[in-house]
Amino acid sequence: MTSRWWFYPALIFVSLALVAAGVGALTVVLLWPNLPGLDVLTNYRPKIPLRVYSADGDLIGEFGEEKRALVRLDDVPQVMKQAILAAEDDRFYQHGGVDYVGVARAAVANLQGRREGASTITMQVARTFFLTREKTFARKLSEVLLAFKIEANLTKDQILELYLNQIFLGQRAYGFAAASQIYFGKDLKAISPAEAAMLAGLPQAPSRQNPLVNPKRAQQRQQYVLRRMADLGWLAPDQYKKALAEPLRLNTDLRDTYAFRADYVAEMARAAVFEQYGEPAYVSGIKVYTTVKRKDQEDANAALRAGVLEYDRRHGYRGPEGRADLPDQAGSELDDAVEEALQDREAVADLVPAVVLAASAKEVTAVMRRGDVVKISGDGLKFAARSLAGGNPDRALRRGSIIRLQPGDKGAWNIAQTPKVEAALVAVDPRNGSIRALAGGFDFNASKFNHVTQAWRQPGSSFKPFIYSAALEKGFTAATVLNDAPFVIEAAKTGGQLWEPKNYDGKYEGPMRLRTGLAKSKNMISIRLLQAIGPGYAQDYIQRFGFDPKMHPAYLTMALGAGSATPLQMAAAYSTFANGGYRIKPWFIAKIVDDRGETLYAAKPEVAGEDAERVLDPRNAFMMNSLMRDVVRYGTATPAMKLGRNDLAGKTGTTNEHVDAWFAGFQQTLVAVAWIGFDTPAGLGPNETGGVAALPIWMGYMQGALKGVPEAELDVPSGVVAVAINPATGFRETGGKTVEYFYAETQPGTGEEGAFARDSSRPPEEVKNQIF
Repeated sequence: MTSRWWFYPALIFVSLALVAAGVGALTVVLLWPNLPGLDVLTNYRPKIPLRVYSADGDLIGEFGEEKRALVRLDDVPQVMKQAILAAEDDRFYQHGGVDYVGVARAAVANLQGRREGASTITMQVARTFFLTREKTFARKLSEVLLAFKIEANLTKDQILELYLNQIFLGQRAYGFAAASQIYFGKDLKAISPAEAAMLAGLPQAPSRQNPLVNPKRAQQRQQYVLRRMADLGWLAPDQYKKALAEPLRLNTDLRDTYAFRADYVAEMARAAVFEQYGEPAYVSGIKVYTTVKRKDQEDANAALRAGVLEYDRRHGYRGPEGRADLPDQAGSELDDAVEEALQDREAVADLVPAVVLAASAKEVTAVMRRGDVVKISGDGLKFAARSLAGGNPDRALRRGSIIRLQPGDKGAWNIAQTPKVEAALVAVDPRNGSIRALAGGFDFNASKFNHVTQAWRQPGSSFKPFIYSAALEKGFTAATVLNDAPFVIEAAKTGGQLWEPKNYDGKYEGPMRLRTGLAKSKNMISIRLLQAIGPGYAQDYIQRFGFDPKMHPAYLTMALGAGSATPLQMAAAYSTFANGGYRIKPWFIAKIVDDRGETLYAAKPEVAGEDAERVLDPRNAFMMNSLMRDVVRYGTATPAMKLGRNDLAGKTGTTNEHVDAWFAGFQQTLVAVAWIGFDTPAGLGPNETGGVAALPIWMGYMQGALKGVPEAELDVPSGVVAVAINPATGFRETGGKTVEYFYAETQPGTGEEGAFARDSSRPPEEVKNQIF
């Protein structure tokens, strides 16, 4: 009997094992039929965000709750695949869904006090797509069974591709392609072994090991992954050492990284698509292709920012943005104080917030959010020189001052400030209305208000060409002489107070031709011209350019641009002059496609000279082109001649008290409008005219946009004649040196013959050449 002592314990053990096996088998039998189907895997349709592209195919915007960029396994770099396998499942290609070797290894590790999981990539796919993360026996068994089912229906490469695209990696990033953009601001193809290891370490605990939130834990996990890669022979010793020493350049401000900035256009596209398709647009993989071109948009951004910053410099340094109490000694307390001071201050354009550690007249030492310490000296201090020299204590720079730094040449930094003024620039192809560039403000992240489409401002003198065009239709000519003399309307006639408008410079030059009056932007000439043709007629006439008459009341103040218009409206209106008289409608969405590449929408714009509506006599368009070219040649926009072109035309605009400054101008293939002003209307300052504040922005854009574009000749249309005139009177002068263009039926006569050789088909009262 004693020799069989083991029999009963063995019997008990076997019985328990059989019971466990039976329970397990029964559980499998019960669970297997209830396992979900694999349609979601075999017909993988993830939530893909709405994406917006430029005309060149560059991504400029992405909208959706989940940041995701689908990538094929063949397009994933080998180092990324190896990092993932080293971190999660190095025997992925050997096991059948459950790695028994890994299970044993994890059991030993756990017995030794080291937490180590045994989930394979296949099991993670099963959990991610079908299960919760609750820790129960039934859930774990379902995960194992699903892993077997997945392995039986999909190839290893298909399973790995699903994992690569679906796994959550923190910061709203789903999939490694999206995570690479979010954490490093680069395409997955461009990552290094160190970056790949950092990303591969995230699936285990995306929140705890997020390098932006917990850099130390993230680095520890990264080092583990690199060590595993080296142990498996996927990193050579020298590669391993280099990867361990590589400093990671994280996308710390979490701004979306695109080929170039076109945020206002991307937001316009988002709003338009959402209006059409609703919430599904954010998850169904819709792609929107816009008309903006990369080079044009980059030139527009640079020109607008340069113009705004130059304006800001002219008006001086306002002092630091704020103050922070800093401890005297360096260390963790100082780091915490700096972080707290800058936590709510984002970069604006390329202006980076920083805290001053030390300041003197010769050097300022400052620290930025990431802990980078920089020293500013020499030219970098010029803008804030007065704040370093004492004086006003509110503007003084000292330890704890919160300032803005702008990168300069050769790694140097300059003290700058966030501008308070705003600006807008829009460029349109006048032949079909496509928007080539649109900068709605200084920085979209600082202000999402789109000044191109939403800012209704007084256009000032930039509106005068539409009054002049109306006058040409009434029989006036470019040679008509009006009197640049003071103009007064008594209070009794206005029904209120005395109206006594003035020229910008306060000077009056007496009788002059309309051509000269527009070039010099003489307010008195414009007012008398509008008085002659009638404000009601002008209000009706401007509708052909796309203006709403309600926004431009039929008063004499219309001659000074006292109505309201947006920069985009102005660009469309000036396009009629540029294209020879056709009305075009601005548009910016060229095509919308679904996630399968099927076209949902394709633009069919009306084209000037083909199917666009003619709203202006070609002779009128020619005359206005000629008049506005002289604005550039010898008028208020002469700085534009520095571009070295003779085919530029346009008009400056400055409103009362210098509240708004404009320049609207064109070459026959491109119209651009620049505006600058404060969101809450206020004076820009003395001498801040359209020619000083807005024209440089326009020039900065046009210089690049017209590079390589041949000069366009101004062809004289039929029905227009050139006549030698006396520039003082506008009458015909045989052998005269001044030549002016006229409609054939309104050629000037001599002073004795009268103003014109009138065409009997035109009422005499419509043909004028007198001094008002």
